[in-house]
Amino acid sequence: MRILGIDPGLQTTGFGVIDVQGHALSYVASGTIRTTALALGDLPGRLKILFDGITEVAARYQPDASTVEIVFVNVNPQSTLLLGQARGAAITALVASNLPVAEYTALQMKKAVVGHGRAAKTQVQEMVRRLLQLPGLPGSDAADALGMAITHAHAGAAMARLAEAGTLQRRQHAMYKGGRSY
Repeated sequence: MRILGIDPGLQTTGFGVIDVQGHALSYVASGTIRTTALALGDLPGRLKILFDGITEVAARYQPDASTVEIVFVNVNPQSTLLLGQARGAAITALVASNLPVAEYTALQMKKAVVGHGRAAKTQVQEMVRRLLQLPGLPGSDAADALGMAITHAHAGAAMARLAEAGTLQRRQHAMYKGGRSY
């Protein structure tokens, strides 16, 4: 399975693509989409760059699934609102590319990748480098996006096992009751 992770930002959005085979993770690509060439006040133009950039990444790498970081609430509500709009452009691009979208918080990603939710950016970068056997540290935005993809690789597998167990349990319950399983 190929997973595309997105770390949304209005000025810089990170992306990371990994392949997952069983428990093995392989690096495919990562980078950033920057909107800094446009004026700060050109929100529609920036959102279009993000949408087009993520659509292009999805078309180029053909992922099977995607994941986007859930926005946290900043002290500055205006910053939170702008970040939410960048996140919305990212999710819309992924859905328009017919990808399922999973969502995780930065805390969940840090726990999955580093082992604790208060990890520093440099710790995330180093663990992503180690887990994907990269020759050097990825940039912080790309590392967060790769971390999101790694989180989904681990959580997605666990969720699939839980769903499978629930289906099996419902079938067993239906058989025990003499009913039918659909």
